Amino acid sequence: MTHGFDPVAAPDAQVRAAAEQRQTQLTKPAGSLGRLEELGNWVAACQGVCPPKQFERARVVLFAGDHGVAKHGVSAYPSEVTAQMVANFLAGGAAVNALAAVAGATVRVVDIAVDGDTEPSVSQHKVRRSSGSIDREDALTDAEVTAALAAGRAIADEEIDAGADLLIAGDMGIGNTTPATVLIAVLTGTEPVAAVGRGTGVDDQGWIRKVAAIRDGMRRARPVATDPVDLLRVAAGADFAAMTGFLAQAAVRRTPVLLDGVVVTAAALVAEDIAAGAKAWWLPAHRSTEPAHDLALKHLRLTPLIDLEMRLGEGSGALTALPILRAAVATLAEMSTFADAGVSTSAEEPDTVDLAK
Repeated sequence: MTHGFDPVAAPDAQVRAAAEQRQTQLTKPAGSLGRLEELGNWVAACQGVCPPKQFERARVVLFAGDHGVAKHGVSAYPSEVTAQMVANFLAGGAAVNALAAVAGATVRVVDIAVDGDTEPSVSQHKVRRSSGSIDREDALTDAEVTAALAAGRAIADEEIDAGADLLIAGDMGIGNTTPATVLIAVLTGTEPVAAVGRGTGVDDQGWIRKVAAIRDGMRRARPVATDPVDLLRVAAGADFAAMTGFLAQAAVRRTPVLLDGVVVTAAALVAEDIAAGAKAWWLPAHRSTEPAHDLALKHLRLTPLIDLEMRLGEGSGALTALPILRAAVATLAEMSTFADAGVSTSAEEPDTVDLAK
């Protein structure tokens, strides 16, 4: 079931094989660059060319949206912070802005469901003000989930058509780790207490309230767990649906994606159900401190690049890992081969010495 998305083709297996062969010819012992070699091969397969090209337009798209459940004490911050942070992103004062500058990426902010007014430049794809409180009501209507998925797909097309060669989905929304945990716990068959983290840093009482909200959200979500679109409508939100459409369409368009933390990876779980095979185009950047994130990564059978105990969101983990991916491309593309450098290989026989002379 593709829900309107075209089938996903796999990264080019022949180019991956060529990259693997090139790795054996570079001036280094075989396998000595460890996982960098695997990463370079993946980029080559995604680009369909070996050696791969360095990323010229890495792009972060930050999906902002509020959630009704935040009004019930599941977060350490009030919902008003979402709109305030959108303004901070636009002013260049957030972690995502600082990290993007270092990693050689640019940032786009989109208001999908902020509970307030934002700049016209970021609200053209807005679906509604805040998604419903998923512990007691549906997050979206049928029309809204369709509109949010279409928004995500359109945003991916806009970025790829503008030249993006690597995409990062980021998130901003007070309370969004609650629907993320509901999605992940339902799709992985995990009990709430094993999946719930501290999010923005709630105290013990806040954690108890969060567990209760996730338990109630899961109860409402289980009957629709086998229908990914209905699951987004009932138990996620407009920002999650837009991220799902974005991730699925990126794979359809054969564009690699660096996954960020628990919120983006929750959307990725649903995107893989909507567009089977999409995960071959994604690379998980880091492991969040949220327990649900590790559950989702294991379910997708994806291994993160780094583990720095991060839990901010915004695409911050992906941007921190991006220089590693750039290093993988550089080593595969820019190192000399043994033949080019005139360096002997271990397979070459040493000159024979005539001991009779």
